[in-house]
Amino acid sequence: MTSTVETPDYTTDSFFGLEDKWLPTAEGELTHYHELGEGTPILFLHGSGTGVTAAANWWLNLPELSQYGRCIAIDSIGYGQSVVADGTKYGIREWVRHAVRVLDALGIEKTWIVGNSLGGWLAFQFAIDFPERLLGVVSMGTGGAQLTSALKGHSNPTLSEEGVRKTLEQFVVDKSLVTDTLVSLRYASALNDTATDRLAQVVEARDRDRNELPLDFDVLAKLEIPVLLIHGVQDVVIPVSRTWELLNVIPHADAHIFSQCGHWSQVERADEFNEVLGRYLSRHIAKS
Repeated sequence: MTSTVETPDYTTDSFFGLEDKWLPTAEGELTHYHELGEGTPILFLHGSGTGVTAAANWWLNLPELSQYGRCIAIDSIGYGQSVVADGTKYGIREWVRHAVRVLDALGIEKTWIVGNSLGGWLAFQFAIDFPERLLGVVSMGTGGAQLTSALKGHSNPTLSEEGVRKTLEQFVVDKSLVTDTLVSLRYASALNDTATDRLAQVVEARDRDRNELPLDFDVLAKLEIPVLLIHGVQDVVIPVSRTWELLNVIPHADAHIFSQCGHWSQVERADEFNEVLGRYLSRHIAKS
């Protein structure tokens, strides 16, 4: 597909150490993403916190995990630097279809999906709607759960550096991980989100579908792909009970639970997270 959209004059901050790529994925739509490694495709889907981007979710993981496959981390439509067409609608199925468009544009028939929070919710909706396109799922703090007080706060984010800091501090046990630099970068991204009122639109769509489109457990009970569920015991955004709920439904699901860890396991326990995920992927990729 040839893009009719001008590539934004944007470079991901050197703090994240990731190269920018752009991909035409529909008329008027240009997907911003990062790619490292080669081999078996592994699609990374970020969460939905204020100022979230692929880089801000996965910068500590992509360099390590790229030894196991072709790691592709996208800014979902409505987030980050991905350019959307006029009139774009948001929602769980719309975000899943965007992921499919990315795969189609890259010529990828089947992929693993690694999803954090909203991204994990999308991974399982993807498994429901497009099972033939999936090799396996890894999901951390899977989204779509019923509202907690922390999630309610995310529905009405305070757009200030202090508001971003408060949100990020809910993600971790070790608050020292929420540095001034990280807060500043997330705040700058949030300002980009609100330039076209996207933040309000994506939050509304996410919360609407929490009630209108919960995961179909009857379908998940028939999944034949490998699934790894990861959760922090101290996750106050999405309680660890969400993982137990899925673990009791999905027939080939395993789980890894981190102690002294919140919602951001890929950041808070990055080294161990990379080891756990690397072992899991290498074992299953070798079987495929």
